Amino acid sequence: MARVRNIEVEDVGGEARAVYERIQRDYGPFGNMLRVFAHRPPALRHVFGLLLESASDAVISKRHLEIVLLTASKAASCAYCVAHHAPRLAEHLPADTVERILEPDVPGLDPIDRLVRDYALQVPRDPARVSDALFAQLREHFSEEQVVELTLRTALCAFFNRFNEALGIEIEEDALALPLV
Repeated sequence: MARVRNIEVEDVGGEARAVYERIQRDYGPFGNMLRVFAHRPPALRHVFGLLLESASDAVISKRHLEIVLLTASKAASCAYCVAHHAPRLAEHLPADTVERILEPDVPGLDPIDRLVRDYALQVPRDPARVSDALFAQLREHFSEEQVVELTLRTALCAFFNRFNEALGIEIEEDALALPLV
């Protein structure tokens, strides 16, 4: 159980409740995190509302998004996020690649995947040291909007990693049952 009590959907009102319900329905088995976020309806509404909007406009591919999310989560040792995002990345990459995503020479990544992975490692670790060379490579393959989205999702993932670990959010049974494709 998390370090704070769970707030169920029926105990949340207004726009925050609509976001809670939509995340439960459309986004996956993130119920334990939602139950904790519900202590702060504005955060639930805005943070998860942002995720829902980002999913609907898909500025970056799901493959690159999941590379970002799993890389940042594994680097932060966030068991909750790894359990949720490893199966999602396995829909796009071989299981061996998913398992070894942090290895410098992991097989199964094309050069752009590797670039995204490297950026997702650097942003949470030491964002002030993202090199001009790395950034120039990103700009060769991604629009400015996409670079902003990659950065936003990497930084937001680092936030979720810290949030989940600090508050002891447990992995849902549904997420534990997700297969690595």
